[in-house]
Parts: sequence; C-alpha cells; structure tokens
Amino acid sequence: MRREFTNGRNLCHPGVTRFATNFLSLQSFVLMKNELRQMFRLETGSLSTWIDKDQGNSFKKTKSVGRIAMTVAVNVSRFEAITMAPPDPILGISEAFKADTDAKKLNLGVGAYRTEELQPYVLNVVKKAEKLMLDKGENKEYLPIEGLAAFNKVTADLLFGSENPLIKQQKIATVQGLSGTGSLRLAAALIERYFPGAKVLISSPSWGNHKNIFNDARVPWSEYRYYDPKTVGLDFEGMVADIKEAPEGSFVLLHGCAHNPTGIDPTPDQWEKIADVIQEKNHIPFFDVAYQGFASGSLDADAASVRLFAARGTELLVAQSYSKNLGLYAERIGAINVVCTSADAAARVKSQLKRIARPMHSNPPIHGARIVANIVGDPTLFNEWKVEMEMMAGRIKNVRQKLFDSLSAKDKSGKDWSFILKQIGMFSFTGLSRAQSDNMSNKWHVYMTKDGRISLAGLSLAKCEYLADAIMDSYHNWQFILSSMSSYWQ
Repeated sequence: MRREFTNGRNLCHPGVTRFATNFLSLQSFVLMKNELRQMFRLETGSLSTWIDKDQGNSFKKTKSVGRIAMTVAVNVSRFEAITMAPPDPILGISEAFKADTDAKKLNLGVGAYRTEELQPYVLNVVKKAEKLMLDKGENKEYLPIEGLAAFNKVTADLLFGSENPLIKQQKIATVQGLSGTGSLRLAAALIERYFPGAKVLISSPSWGNHKNIFNDARVPWSEYRYYDPKTVGLDFEGMVADIKEAPEGSFVLLHGCAHNPTGIDPTPDQWEKIADVIQEKNHIPFFDVAYQGFASGSLDADAASVRLFAARGTELLVAQSYSKNLGLYAERIGAINVVCTSADAAARVKSQLKRIARPMHSNPPIHGARIVANIVGDPTLFNEWKVEMEMMAGRIKNVRQKLFDSLSAKDKSGKDWSFILKQIGMFSFTGLSRAQSDNMSNKWHVYMTKDGRISLAGLSLAKCEYLADAIMDSYHNWQFILSSMSSYWQ
C-alpha cells in the first residue's frame, strides 16, 4: 500500500515508503513507532491527508496550515503490562531432556512411574475397568457438582477404612476434585472463605505447587522445618518446635506418606507426638495423600497417619490423588475429604465445597471416577490392583537398593549413603547442591530438580551404575572444585 501526500506537487517521503512496506508487520511497526512520530512532525506549507477506511489505511485525516502533525494510529495490546511467566521447573526439565540427543540421558525430574525399559505404564487393571465401561455403554452426562457418588464412597472407604465409624456416622464430607491439585485448591478456597486470616504451615521443603495453590487462593502460609541437610533426614525437633510456635488454630499441611520431595517420613512414634502437639495447639491437620499404596505397596500402611488423627476425634482435611497409585495422571481424579465432629457439620461443609466448586469447574470429569469406582468397588479387580501396586512399589524399592549398593561400592571416602534406604516412595533426596545438580545435567545428561531430588520411578536397574558414577563425580569432584574456587577468592 502506498499513499502520496500532496502539497502542490507529488511527494513520496522515503520514510513513508519504508513504513508502507512494513505496515502489515505489527512487530516492525512497533519498532518504528518513535521514528515515525518524529518523521511526520514536518514544517510545510499547506498539507491535507485523509483516510481511506475501506482500504484500512491507518493515516487519520488531518488538515492544517503551517506546522503539521500527522497522526498514526498505534495498535498497542491491552495486555502490554503482562510479563512473561517463568517456566515451570518440572516441565522445564522435561523440555531440556527432550532436546538432549545423548543416548545415555536420564529424566529423573518428573514424578511418573516408568517400566524397567523406562516406558510409561498403564495398569492392566485399568485396562480391564475401561473395557467394562465400554461394554456397559455408559453415557457421558454431567456429574453432580460433588462428583460420582460411587467414587466418593469408595475413595473415603479406601482412605479411612470401610468399617470406620466416621463413615457410618456420616461425619466425612467428600467431594470429587481435579486430582490432588484441584482438591487442595477447593480446600484452600474453603479456608480463605471460612477461616479468614488463618495460616497454613507448609513443610520446608514441600511439593512445589503447594505454595502456588495457597498464594492463588490468597491464604497466608509459612514454613516449618522438616529436612535436615546435615543428616539428610527429618528435622523432627525443628518440626515440632515450629508447629508449637504457630498461631493457635493454624492449618498444618502434612504429607500422608512418601514425603515429596524428600522421601522422608516420620516414624509411627513421631506421628503420635506430632498429633499431640497439633491437638494441644488446636491446629487443624491438612493431609495431602498422593501415594496411598504406591509408597509401601500397602494401602492400609500408607493411610496409617491419616487414620491415627481421625481415631483421635480430630477434625481434619485430606486431599487425595489417584495419579500415581493407579497411573491415572491425565484423568485428573482425586477428592477432598473433611472430617467433622457431627453429620450436620459435614453436610454444611459439603454444601459449601459444592458452592465453591460450581464457579471453579462446575462438575468434575467422569472417566477417571468410574475407573476408580469400578476397581475399588469390585473385589476381583481390587485384588488385582493391589498386586500391581506391590509390583510397582517393589520395582522402585529394588532400584533404591541397587543405587545404594552401587554408591557404597564406588565411594571410597567413607560417606554413609544409607539415608537413601531410609527414604520411601518414588523420590529420593540425594543431598546434592544446586551446582552439583547442574553438573549432573550438563556433564552426565541426568535431569533432576535443582534441589537434588531424583525420581527413582524414572530409573532402571540397568542405569543404576551410570547414575552412581554421575553422583560420585558431582558430589566429590564438583565439591572439590567449589572448595578450591572458594579458597582462591578468599
């Protein structure tokens, strides 16, 4: 497009030509914006310009004598003030792994189960449950806001025990959520609305999304001590002290089993003492249960901490997820459970959870809920599931043992690596620093989170020797380099 500007003679300003050539490129236009403004502030005699609306010319009509200012309409985005968000740390690891072409590469960042061949695994029992669903020809109608009734029943039974009097007395409000994240988010909204100003205590460290969830719900939080880097174990005394010092009536976020990211759980005796302190301070325990049955291979053992608090008559919240133990990562299936002191209170809490869910996601998806209901509700499928869970948990235990054996055999420094065997679940805190973790990725093509966490579910027995070599180099050699550099700069 080209427009000639007339002032008694034909004139094609070279800057106008350049602008016209790039007119269709918004990026070029924005870059030239300031130059254009100066270019059109011309001292001329008489000048008339016009706009041809049909052709979409962006020169507005301006008539003047003497000093002329020709105006250009600039299409600046209304979203100009929105900055680029930082990449998600876990998903960023996966992207870096995909871009790496080295044959020895390992992705130990994402918490997803892999086979010994390091391939995704769909449980056989899930395939059977899905076939049953197809054979029944069930429809895809909307679920109620609280979710599938059959799912809500079996998920509460699974967590608290089917014979638990709390269930029979209808003192538990259960609402289906969008996996663990969505269930936590529903609970966070409930806290913000009905416990204004109450603080949530989060372990240090914790799953990276915990803080995001409470920030988004505008719920204040603080951290309590959990991980002791000196022992690569639990800082139990620090944990108890911080819970004691928290304002009365705080919510204490606890990992039911297989703490993420450390893999470090309290012992049964320590759980009893934690419960004592929480009751003394009139706090409200808030459990995140993402690995029931997947941590130890036993559904009952992995729910012991939750059942301990419930048996004491404590009101509590529990978010559940079936991403790991049934491999339903993409189905987004979970639940939020609120244990109350009366059936009336539970009914009111459930009504408000539904009220919160309605504008948030309206109602949850049905496919994953039916899978869980069919498996847990059918004795044959349920037993098959337990066998598969034991197999998955067993493979991770074998990998954990093999890694420990490899590290112990290779390390001649006398360092004790037994903390790896004391951890449980799919994750292990290696004790590696950020710089050492970077060395793992940059030199050895082992991708992991920068806090030193690795996912043993993404490791095979065949790769344990290679991983041990990478850890040895990163821990000892890189530690020596850092120490030398520190001494040099001093």
